[in-house]
Amino acid sequence: MGHCQYVQLQEYVRLLQPWCEVNVGSRRFVLGQCYLATGEGYKALECFRDGAAAVGREEFLDRLIRVEDEDAVSNPRVHYYNKVLRLLEDMGLPELVLQLTAIAVTEARDDGKILAMLWTKIFKHHLDLGHNHQAYESLTQNPDTSRQLDCLRQLVVVLCERYQLQDLVEFPYINLHDKVVGIIESRARAVDLMTHNYYELLYAFHIQRHNFRKAGTVMFEYGMRLGREVRSLQGLQKQVHCYLVGINCLRQIRPEYAWIVRPASGAMYERPGASPKRSHDGEYTAIQVCRQIDIVELKDLEKEYMLARTRLELVKHDPSSAAVAGNASAEEIVSLLVQVGLFDTAISLCQTFKLSLTPIFEALAFKCIKLQFNGEATQAAAWDWLKTNQMPSVVATKESSATNEAWRLLSAYLDRYQSHSSQYHHCIINKLLSHGVPLPNWLVNNYKKMDMAGLLRLYLYYDLLEEAVDLVVEYIDALMGKGHQYFGIERPLSATAPLVWLPYTAIDQLLLALGENESNINNVQLRENLEMKLDDYHIRVEQATRDMNNYRRQ
Repeated sequence: MGHCQYVQLQEYVRLLQPWCEVNVGSRRFVLGQCYLATGEGYKALECFRDGAAAVGREEFLDRLIRVEDEDAVSNPRVHYYNKVLRLLEDMGLPELVLQLTAIAVTEARDDGKILAMLWTKIFKHHLDLGHNHQAYESLTQNPDTSRQLDCLRQLVVVLCERYQLQDLVEFPYINLHDKVVGIIESRARAVDLMTHNYYELLYAFHIQRHNFRKAGTVMFEYGMRLGREVRSLQGLQKQVHCYLVGINCLRQIRPEYAWIVRPASGAMYERPGASPKRSHDGEYTAIQVCRQIDIVELKDLEKEYMLARTRLELVKHDPSSAAVAGNASAEEIVSLLVQVGLFDTAISLCQTFKLSLTPIFEALAFKCIKLQFNGEATQAAAWDWLKTNQMPSVVATKESSATNEAWRLLSAYLDRYQSHSSQYHHCIINKLLSHGVPLPNWLVNNYKKMDMAGLLRLYLYYDLLEEAVDLVVEYIDALMGKGHQYFGIERPLSATAPLVWLPYTAIDQLLLALGENESNINNVQLRENLEMKLDDYHIRVEQATRDMNNYRRQ
């Protein structure tokens, strides 16, 4: 055999067969090797099987086994089969390996170590041949837990690479359910999200078993990772899809069970296998492990879906924002939205997350300022973001400018989203005055009807003394019956009217500011006019007070 004279050796064995009864099994083994060399695998397998009967009785075969294992051989025939199996594997004959291994399994009986090795070999070759179901059955027969887990891991990886996912999902996994879930989860968290679909596989696995909450948890985790790791339009599209699928999963179960668990923000977990930490003195230090979790209910997942969909809309409108939008918070997304002019979308997001609309009104006011003072290029570009916002009460015409439309949009928002404290009017006027922009009459008229004192304080803060005096004088006239409807006063000052008031603190500050520079003739004149108006008001108050007292005595 060392000289590769296989045909001559076959002829020699044939000549010995009729009359030589010594070392029959050894000759069958040698003949099998010759058949392997000449490509006659099935003949070789028959010879090897015949030779197994002589193991333990012929010195050649015993020496063959001892070469492989110098220790005492507990089951010589199984070791003989193991030697032959290696020969068949070296020749690339997996079908013959499977046939002989099945025979070896019956010989191994209660030898757990040998059985584990044989069943692992059966699994490997079935998997290589594409016999998925036989491979699964063989791994379930493996008595060694660690080998069984290795086979299961290999089954998952290979079938995923072959895209034979239906078989992988439909296997029953009796007593192996948690292990296969753990394997797929670890693979999902370790590989690139955009090139492998382990999360989708895990989702299908849970759906196949009607475990909708687990399926929803998987898609929620998938979406969260997409936001952190895949900062692109494609990643955001997948994230929106994940959250939508997660919502559908939770809607399939009873409301009291429609929740999932995720680690709390900032929670720390002890890593398995981590080395112990020491202090500066060399002493071991206890690792503080925070095992806090967050409960994500259906309404929370719906909010995450709304946020993801908003991110996607932002990136479609402004592709350059993809790098920062993927994992941005609701507040950060609102800031990005108003920068590109998506005010309607920003307002919807604020209402979903119960955020203040103040940043939106400030941003829109600033855009109005820029349009008012910039050139035609800015005017032309403004139509791009103006048309993305719905203004049902405003009809844009060829004669209208982008600046006018922006102011109309601001006015429409103030009418549509009113606040009890008139904070939106306040923030807009504050923004305009901080940039030295004259206030539109409609804005002043609206705000003074809501909060005249607030408007007066803003005038004082920006040192607009003349406007402040005009406002106070006009307000006092309104209290005394002249134009009271412009300040939201139901009835002017009288004995039977509701009580009225003046912001005396702000008025005193105004008088003090007017008197600081006596050389300014205009300020002196304004102060005198204001004091005369206050005197008239006080006389009117005293008269109303006397009338009220007389009315009460009657």
